[in-house]
Amino acid sequence: MDYRNHYPAVLRWLSTLIDVSLALGGFAIVALVFCNASLRGFAGFDLAWSLEVTSFLLLWSTFIGCAAAVARGAHMRVTEIAEGLFPKTGQRVLSIAIDLIIVVLLVSLIWTGFSISAHTWAQKTTVLYWPVGLLYASMPVGMAFTLIFHLYNLYFDIRNPVLPHSAHSDGGEAVQ
Repeated sequence: MDYRNHYPAVLRWLSTLIDVSLALGGFAIVALVFCNASLRGFAGFDLAWSLEVTSFLLLWSTFIGCAAAVARGAHMRVTEIAEGLFPKTGQRVLSIAIDLIIVVLLVSLIWTGFSISAHTWAQKTTVLYWPVGLLYASMPVGMAFTLIFHLYNLYFDIRNPVLPHSAHSDGGEAVQ
């Protein structure tokens, strides 16, 4: 279920900002890789800095993309087993329990990512001399955005009962 239509204005704005950032980052990655490969093939040299920038963009896009997927409700859920074993109320309780476990996991990833980023901040990359911690900061930042969207989605799911997955092709829809 795409939650973005149910978000307050601030979360819709954040989701749009993330989407634009991902589109620009993806375009920059493709452009950098294409230009660097073309230069290497046709001119016999490459841009050393482009590899570092591409690495940064790929890692940041990965973790920020996780938040975009959560906003869309696009992460995979396998519900067939739960639907076969539990009544609808049991499925709802199980879904909320899993969402709470995900909250704990996200908080853990934010904490660990912050620690790694802080410990590597003094190290510099070889070409651009950017802090290595900036590369690792992508995990806590991306997981923080993911947590924001996930908490709102959890709040929405608790307040709005969901029809079973089998009734809808996209993973269930809130009862209106």
